[in-house]
Amino acid sequence: MGNLGIVFNTIKSVQTQMACLTILISGYTSIKAQDVKDVLWYSEPATEWMQALPVGNGRLGAMVFGDPYHERIQLNEDSMWAGGPDWESSKGNSDDLYHLRQLLKEGKTREVDSLIVEKFSNKSILRSHQTMGDLYIDYKGKDVVSNYRRELDLNTALVTTSYTLNKAQYTQRVLASHPDDALVIELATTSKDGLNLELRLDRPKDHGQSTVNVSNPADDEISMKGMVTQYGGKRFSKPLAIDHGVRFETRLKVVTDSGTVLAKEGKVILKGVKKAILFIVANTSFYQKEGYVQKNNETLSKITSKSFESLLSTHISDYQSLYKRVSFDLGGIEQNKLPINKRLQNIKNGKHDNSLAAMLFQFGRYLLISCSRPNTNPANLQGLWNDHIEAPWNADYHLNINLQMNYWPAEVTNLSELHEPFFNLIDRVLERGRITAKEQYGIKRGTMAHHTTDLWATPFMRAEQAYWGSWIHGGGWCAQHYWEHYQFTQDINFLKQRAYPVLKDLSAFYLDWLVWDEKSEKWVSSPETSPENSYIAPNGKSAAVSYGSAMAHQIIGEVFDNFLEASKILGAKTSLVKEVKEKRKQLHPGVLIGEDGRILEWNEPYEEPEKGHRHMSHLYALHPGDDIVESDPKAFAAAQKTIDYRLEHGGAGTGWSRVWMINMNGRLLNGTAAQENIDKFLQISLADNLFDMHPPFQIDGNFGYTAGVAELLLQSHEEFLRLLPALPPKWKNGSIKGLKARGNITVNLEWEDGVLKKVGLTAAEETKCVLKYKDSLKKIVLPKEKTIFLDADLNKL
Repeated sequence: MGNLGIVFNTIKSVQTQMACLTILISGYTSIKAQDVKDVLWYSEPATEWMQALPVGNGRLGAMVFGDPYHERIQLNEDSMWAGGPDWESSKGNSDDLYHLRQLLKEGKTREVDSLIVEKFSNKSILRSHQTMGDLYIDYKGKDVVSNYRRELDLNTALVTTSYTLNKAQYTQRVLASHPDDALVIELATTSKDGLNLELRLDRPKDHGQSTVNVSNPADDEISMKGMVTQYGGKRFSKPLAIDHGVRFETRLKVVTDSGTVLAKEGKVILKGVKKAILFIVANTSFYQKEGYVQKNNETLSKITSKSFESLLSTHISDYQSLYKRVSFDLGGIEQNKLPINKRLQNIKNGKHDNSLAAMLFQFGRYLLISCSRPNTNPANLQGLWNDHIEAPWNADYHLNINLQMNYWPAEVTNLSELHEPFFNLIDRVLERGRITAKEQYGIKRGTMAHHTTDLWATPFMRAEQAYWGSWIHGGGWCAQHYWEHYQFTQDINFLKQRAYPVLKDLSAFYLDWLVWDEKSEKWVSSPETSPENSYIAPNGKSAAVSYGSAMAHQIIGEVFDNFLEASKILGAKTSLVKEVKEKRKQLHPGVLIGEDGRILEWNEPYEEPEKGHRHMSHLYALHPGDDIVESDPKAFAAAQKTIDYRLEHGGAGTGWSRVWMINMNGRLLNGTAAQENIDKFLQISLADNLFDMHPPFQIDGNFGYTAGVAELLLQSHEEFLRLLPALPPKWKNGSIKGLKARGNITVNLEWEDGVLKKVGLTAAEETKCVLKYKDSLKKIVLPKEKTIFLDADLNKL
């Protein structure tokens, strides 16, 4: 009953309070554990956004509250942005860059910190992704409900709310269909009086200004038209101005089996209806230019004659073609009889819940399927789900870990095609980055990108502070994803047509960006930062911009190495290849070990004002890079010591920082540390709906957790496949099926008492590979599309 006080404090409706009381008194024992595997279920409605349940079809999304009296379904579309692609670049140029480099040599770091922002940061508005609005379902009648249940079934991507009212059953089912491109809601009752309710669409005002027009095109429809307009916004120096963006229409159409339907003043009123299907479609000028209203008409004409069961069947078939590729079981199914919020509270109280740890892995896959499909925009800082006009950090795309982390699970958890929106965006960013490289930095070859971008693929710096804004390696980090996609899929056409041009252009930029350092006789990247950290300069003052940094040289070295390897695969023998080979030999080392045994974050062993900083940028070479491995014991030990130092000083707080630590624990083969960070993440970083609380909500923590779990169970970044490399000690028994290894190999694993029992391997093409389990190594040839099973000693079964 501990949650009841919280519920009562947040629910104003006495009737809803009574409903919750009835539900809580009835207890949870009637729920069977086996009925709720991979199901997020609750015994009470959501009273706030971070309790609501998400659905999405890649482009359209919704958050379902499940209120039996005044239901709110918050709506999203992934291109709801102000502005356009016509931003101007900053006024910085090659002379300014030279001046900054000279100041760094003179040790004038604070002056550099100010000038780099003044000269190179774009001064325009920071635009935010925006909510599409809300559907409200206002029910007539105030009687108390009982037998309430709200759930998201990850197996079917369906949110269901059910309850009893006056001995009649009421159900609401919500899905976001990718094949039918619509949100679909079924409302049904067994009551002889039917459903009596009002439907309305609305959208929050922007700084007090309404941005929509709501009308009734027909008796059974509501249309909400508008333009994404930012009246205020977060600005640097320009005066306040109205900033117009994409135009849109959201359309609701109602189909009923009985009763009456009446349109009035932008609402649709239902009386005596036993069953209703609500179809919500939406389109914007970003996708459809002038035809977004016509596109809604076409979509509705195709789907409104279909039954809900038909739509559901098509939806499930499409969704499960992705979701069912991977299954994961850690036991503990008896916990499933409890609602999620109760299970989270038990974890906070020190109890253990393997089943929830496994479900959270699959929840990450569910979210990626729901917010990143081919031909949509990629998952932003909140994936797709955002109820703000001005979201935290604009819900845009941050390229200094957050966007990349969103896609860490794409390849290894068998969702490679969901990577496509990422590549589409970065292709656009890097195309515009050619202009930035040339005009701002005087570099005529290649391309680059800074730390953040948005729907309009802006590649240039947008910052008030150097320590987070003046970083230039957004493109370099993203290039890793192109290479990894090839590594996992072995798609030679992708390598040739998409990955190689990106690696080539970024290599060309870095060739001309690097400066020769007489002291070390190495090529150095300058000016540099280490996101989003700062150091204490020799003058005793905090500084952000430096002469070289570990992450910079690690990323540049990785881009060079991947470009050279891709050139070898494609048989490319060009002058650029020769140039990269020569400069790579003399590139400043990305992994330097200081006198205290830690990896240096900058070229010099500076002290840090914040010793427990959340970013572990100088360990990029450990993860997501692959230069720090067990076969290099000095670097391997230094990486562990670096992590230990950060944690001793309060590092790896909540959200993405904590799950990055799980991934690094995996690379360091440290299952015990991974378990500690998993437990901590579950205890302090999850909202009731399992969204990651950074805080506030950032979805990268969900995706990073899913990737981290895979990293603990399977690794393929070395010259072999590591099996169960960092199994957490509490995960004694379990199985996972369908993970992907580089080389396009599908891997199934089973273990008992912490010991590997069975391995299943399936290769898309005949493949030679080496397996490693603990100290055992085994060479094996995998036939094409035939599963080979091995035991714990890596012998065939």
